Amino acid sequence: MSPRPNSLSALALVLSAGAIGVASAESVRLDPITVTSPRVERDITETPQAVSVIEPEDIQQGRQGLQLDESINRVPGVFTQNRYNFAQNLRVSIRGFGARAPFGIRGIRVLVDGIPETLPDGQSQVDAIDLESVDRIEVIRGPSSALYGNAAGGVIDITTMEGPDEPYAELRTTFGSHNFQRYGVRGGGRVGDWRGHISAWELAYDGYRDQSETRKRLVNAKGSYDIDEDRRITAVVTALDQPKGQDPAGLDRDQVREDRRQASGNALALDSGQRVRQQRLGVIYEDNAVLPGQITARAFYTNRDFRQQLPFPGPSLIRFDRDFYGAGLEYSDVGNLFGVGTRYTVGAEAQWQRDSRDRYVVLPGAGRVRQTQDAVESAETIGLFAQNDFLLTERLTVTLGGRFDRLRLKIDDRLGNGAASGRESFSEASGTAGLSYKLFPQHTVYANVATAFESPSFTEFYDPTDPDVGFEPGLDPQKALNFEIGMKGFLGDNARYEITAFTVETRDEILQVSEDSDTPDQFENVGRTRRNGIEAGVEYFFTSRFSASGAYTWSDFRFRTNQGDVTERGKRLPGLPRHAFFGELAWREPGGFYAIADTLLVSHVFGDNSNDRRVAGYGVVNARIGTTQQVGAVEFETFIAVNNILNNEYIENVRVNAGSNFLEPAPERNTFAGVRARF
Repeated sequence: MSPRPNSLSALALVLSAGAIGVASAESVRLDPITVTSPRVERDITETPQAVSVIEPEDIQQGRQGLQLDESINRVPGVFTQNRYNFAQNLRVSIRGFGARAPFGIRGIRVLVDGIPETLPDGQSQVDAIDLESVDRIEVIRGPSSALYGNAAGGVIDITTMEGPDEPYAELRTTFGSHNFQRYGVRGGGRVGDWRGHISAWELAYDGYRDQSETRKRLVNAKGSYDIDEDRRITAVVTALDQPKGQDPAGLDRDQVREDRRQASGNALALDSGQRVRQQRLGVIYEDNAVLPGQITARAFYTNRDFRQQLPFPGPSLIRFDRDFYGAGLEYSDVGNLFGVGTRYTVGAEAQWQRDSRDRYVVLPGAGRVRQTQDAVESAETIGLFAQNDFLLTERLTVTLGGRFDRLRLKIDDRLGNGAASGRESFSEASGTAGLSYKLFPQHTVYANVATAFESPSFTEFYDPTDPDVGFEPGLDPQKALNFEIGMKGFLGDNARYEITAFTVETRDEILQVSEDSDTPDQFENVGRTRRNGIEAGVEYFFTSRFSASGAYTWSDFRFRTNQGDVTERGKRLPGLPRHAFFGELAWREPGGFYAIADTLLVSHVFGDNSNDRRVAGYGVVNARIGTTQQVGAVEFETFIAVNNILNNEYIENVRVNAGSNFLEPAPERNTFAGVRARF
């Protein structure tokens, strides 16, 4: 089903308003953008990859700060779901990788200030990212394992705020529909060679649906010391406490029609949801003095204490205590090889994961019946990587890169006779080759070919229905071969654009195959898939105050093989739309006033491998307006926003291959407002 007519009409109205502004356009010179996420620092137009940068005003200005999707929806090729379920957390996919994840993020590397949020087994959680202090986001689309390892979809690289030269303190509060409340403080500054920033807040949210309440507290602190002008050390500390994150579970179609705000019966009977505590410490050392180039060393430690009651009877209560730690070292420099200029980076990193994990059978009215898992799951990975840009001419750059990863997974079963113990090891080599050519000073074409792999995670290996099975036999890493060609640059001084066409061939795709709600964690390698797509993005400044931006993605992701009752050749991959469009109009005054409207249009998706369960597309229009005023020594910002202005009823999350209870409705029209006092 196409997006509803009223959404399209609203979009047409927004675009018409934008067209009026063209007549009064003034010259606005856009600054160059430097990216660092591809490991080699360079101008974004010289990078032979699809890379997007999200700036501070698009991350912070008038935002509710519920989930990361509020910022990254503007990136072509990125699709998000599950904003409103704080037990399952945000699901992010890039070029279709990650859409199958039952919870959390798969197939994408996530880093915050250079510290990984992605475990050695490939799973990521983003609930401990402080959205109140995010300053910049870089997104690499396409296989990037040549530099990051164990990721077929791409990389999300997040940078948080540093203390500014002028110290400040800030009180913040946001409140809104469904009893949403957030209270926080933020501040930082610089004193001599020391620089620091801290953000702390508490959130309470009853949720749109029954059994969707959450309570959450988070602190994020970042401090750095300039040893001298060439050496610097930075420390990052994050602490998360989520004592309540309820899970309303999925509904079938009849339940959605009857009452879209209800929770499933099992969710209520079992009080499904999660409790999380997590602490992280990371240290980064940068040195430009020892060698001609720059040395960067990182080390980190994360502890996560987790408990989750899944919304089905059976082996559904999960508890683990996780230690995750690692270190990395890389060196970057520019040089000359046989008369050819080079820009290169080499490095190594190692990470370890240890989960002490329990699992129990829980039945409504009976509580815990028996234990089905008592095990220690451990993983370790070591990676070596290198990349070099060869600056052949002023216009032509060739990039070559490679990486080798060694991954070991181990289960030590402590329940019964240890029948579920086992080990698996994978050795994977990945590579990338690309070139970029400046057709004109402001326009660059590029092509890239890259390989990537994605290993099975512990969640996908382990069969919770059989306590005597540790590693499922025959579950292999999936392999991806990516080809892309694109063009990026500036249209005059007022606009920047990017367009990319890609195809990805994947073999041994790992997919959740069970549609039995009592056995939801069954995974298999399902042969081959093909992902073809086009991604386009544009940002245009009519004047220095008035801008428009848009991102469109066309996706044709299909199975290429028949495999029993699991997949059928030619069927679309579930959970992914063929068309997705994000558009935004923004008016920003130098004095601090802003008015921003955006729309998200998504075509239909399928909820299962066989494409029998079709979920209609939707269109959503949102708006926010705010102003900043100086009152004595205090700067006040106030803002108000409306989500889903047209009050559409749509499905915000599709639980892929979850049987008939696979629909999670989104809130109808809702509002929020905020006040910030900066001293």
